[in-house]
Amino acid sequence: MAMASPSWSSCCTSTSTHSLPGPPASSKGRNPWRASSGRRSASGGKRQQKLSIRAVAAPSAAVDYSDTGAGAGDIPSLKIKLLSAVAGLNRGLAASQEDLDRADAAARQLEAAAPAPVDLAKDLDKLQGRWRLVYSSAFSSRTLGGSRPGPPTGRLLPITLGQVFQRIDVVSQDFDNIVELELGAPWPLPPVEATATLAHKFEITGIASIKINFDKTTVKTNGNLSQLPLLEVPRIPDSLRPPTSNTGSGEFDVTYLDDDTRITRGDRGELRVFVVA
Repeated sequence: MAMASPSWSSCCTSTSTHSLPGPPASSKGRNPWRASSGRRSASGGKRQQKLSIRAVAAPSAAVDYSDTGAGAGDIPSLKIKLLSAVAGLNRGLAASQEDLDRADAAARQLEAAAPAPVDLAKDLDKLQGRWRLVYSSAFSSRTLGGSRPGPPTGRLLPITLGQVFQRIDVVSQDFDNIVELELGAPWPLPPVEATATLAHKFEITGIASIKINFDKTTVKTNGNLSQLPLLEVPRIPDSLRPPTSNTGSGEFDVTYLDDDTRITRGDRGELRVFVVA
């Protein structure tokens, strides 16, 4: 997801069900799922039958990210593979180079398996709605701005990143990045929970390309401070921005899009994966 804001703009598992394995083969041809037959006692009476069941768990197959030649019929499994690749990476903040490579390979497989390339002239309605970010390669830089300038996470600034969403309205062309944050406070004060909304307008610039232009940033406190009014963060004039700072716009390509999954690649090579919220 490409993002643009006054100072930082680029911040904004899955389980699979396995069928119960069939009964294991027996060297004597007996059915291991069958109840064991009861034996008669010395007095001729029949003992109570006990059901004896043996099950062998199917071995867990390692995820292979080198598969090629996947088709449209493999899309559900490729989605699971992608979500498995990014699971546990904290949206990318905990990703190593190996994790980045694995996620990129899984994303490319899903992109290649799409029935047709993304064409926003026909697929624009699929963008509509609220999307949740599950992975951003840009977060591996350990800053909330990704490959653009932004506040660092960790001890320097006690900022904990919560859920990140994109809210897209294809009619009004609103494109909002919504970020849930927890800001540390001096002891004994509790942390401050807040939601920052980075509002943009978007335009289609190519078959699958989108450009967003920054409008404003608002912050709403949550929890015990939810009664505070909405705060609009003043925008720094372009003339006062450092040369490397984002100017308030960004571009990205939508490389995969269906009813519940979206993959984008940003103008600085950022890979982002979204699922419908």
